[in-house]
Amino acid sequence: MKFRPCIDLHDGQVKQIVGSTLSDERPEQLQTNFTAPQPASWFAELYRRDNLTGGHVIQLGPGNDAAARAALAAWPGGMQIGGGITADNAGCWLDQGASHVIVTSFVFRNGVIDEGRLQQMVQAVGRERLVIDLSCRRRGDEYYIVTDRWQRFTHEIISESVLAHFAKDCAEFLVHAADVEGQCQGVEQDVIRKLAAWSPIPVTYAGGVRHVADLQLIRGLGGGQVDATVGSALDIFGGQGMAYSEAVRFHQGEQYRPVSLRE
Repeated sequence: MKFRPCIDLHDGQVKQIVGSTLSDERPEQLQTNFTAPQPASWFAELYRRDNLTGGHVIQLGPGNDAAARAALAAWPGGMQIGGGITADNAGCWLDQGASHVIVTSFVFRNGVIDEGRLQQMVQAVGRERLVIDLSCRRRGDEYYIVTDRWQRFTHEIISESVLAHFAKDCAEFLVHAADVEGQCQGVEQDVIRKLAAWSPIPVTYAGGVRHVADLQLIRGLGGGQVDATVGSALDIFGGQGMAYSEAVRFHQGEQYRPVSLRE
């Protein structure tokens, strides 16, 4: 299991936002937990110092290109980029230093998978450099994939068949449990169990992590196969639940943990 760092960008600044409050129709309801005084590049340099690879820069809306480019330049090849990615601009982001591009909204249309657009993405960057974001929100007993900064429900649910379908065309999945994103009130355990049972490729879970014990919980529920990212709980993002140094120590310990002892 790995700790995957993150840089969430909103209006050109590094922020931690309660995911369920993002709304184009009602921007006044946006709840921001933290706005960093440091630029995005500062965080990327921190992750580079600690050799934390596979993290992600997420652009939450317009106005973030310059900050995203600065972060990628600070840790070239060390971070993925998501938010507004299309087949037309994906290659440019790889040229800017992203290790992978992350896509959601572009490969869905009218609530269903758009196979043509998915194949455009694969042709543009190659399967090995494509991450598909299957962030989800709960309705009833199912977790529906959501697009457009977690605002729009699709008709697709997190299921074994959907994960298997997408896995043929990408290298990894990124899954935010959007209902608990930014709330530091605990993880969506059912989502983690489903990802562990069904994902045939590497997957990173995000949402609700409060402290190191939650990372240990994810390790157990995910059998050591589900990676995790932490946002609002970290002290570098104004959180009180977990020091960034704790997350780094957890990650380092996992890399030296004997395979036979993993769940």
